[in-house]
Amino acid sequence: MTDPAANRGRVPCTIVTGFLGAGKTTLIRHLLENAGGRRIAVVVNEFGDVGIDGEVLKGCGIESCPEENIVELANGCICCTVADDFVPALDQILARGDVDHILIETSGLALPKPLVQAFQWPGVKTRVTVDSVVAVVDGPALAEGRVAQDLEALAAQRAADSSLDHDDPVEEVFGDQVACADLIVLSKADLLDAVARETAEARVARHLGRAVKVVPAERGRVDPAILLGQGLAVEDLIDGRRTAHDDEPEHDHDDFDSFIIDLPPVARPEDLAAKVARAAEACDVLRVKGFAAVEGKPMRLLVQAVGPRVSHHYDRRWAEGEVPGTRLVVIGLKGLDRAAVERMLAA
Repeated sequence: MTDPAANRGRVPCTIVTGFLGAGKTTLIRHLLENAGGRRIAVVVNEFGDVGIDGEVLKGCGIESCPEENIVELANGCICCTVADDFVPALDQILARGDVDHILIETSGLALPKPLVQAFQWPGVKTRVTVDSVVAVVDGPALAEGRVAQDLEALAAQRAADSSLDHDDPVEEVFGDQVACADLIVLSKADLLDAVARETAEARVARHLGRAVKVVPAERGRVDPAILLGQGLAVEDLIDGRRTAHDDEPEHDHDDFDSFIIDLPPVARPEDLAAKVARAAEACDVLRVKGFAAVEGKPMRLLVQAVGPRVSHHYDRRWAEGEVPGTRLVVIGLKGLDRAAVERMLAA
């Protein structure tokens, strides 16, 4: 299977962006499982120091994307470290010489525009092109009037205190991701009725300055023919897509905190899930993801939470040489009470 970009000697890249917990990794896993003969490489970027999403993908055992084709960048937001991290990752992938398409999963806090603009660089533009930018959005959260769970208390506090910065970093990041997109994937669509879906799509439309198709998805299932091979060369178009951060000389993530919590093995997955939900609700946690060891179980437990919504399942056996343990990445707004979160999870 070929596309115009490949015929010009450049490897097409699809940038998958989206807010924390929207379902980017699930979408990419489905793409890898239904690659249709394409040889795919993946660049996974994490906000924080532990690569959870890369580990999830590496455990898939998918022939079209062997483990060595998955490159993790776990030391910061890709939009801020393009020269130091992303370009070397591209060099590593392209040196293999057997890749048909590259998927780039940004962190939930990344702005896609600076990343796309890096494809304009002379040393990059001759080798790769941006096939399209796909933004994954959380359908149920949007239908409830938020991009993540339970941010009303924060909004009320900001509005009531004139000394606070009234810019909303969460809404701005979400808006920038949508504004750069060529396609919107509305995730968890099976949880939406017609009215909720209309509400969610209206929330997305606020940030779009042009017509962009919204595709509903259940468990990340979208036809790869829709997502791949668009051949848009977005690097030639991106400067015309206006975002909230266009006039900033630099983009940083001072509005967010991230830290890692290590815990002993848990007795029951349900107990850990309940603790995560309580901590998220009490401390305004945006996202929790990681792995847990369960007493008496040979399998690794994958834990994912968006606000107080928590899911978990066993994804694979602990590998030989791995020490089973529980390690969770916690992400929230600046000032997140780490001590309180640790107490609630360790209780």
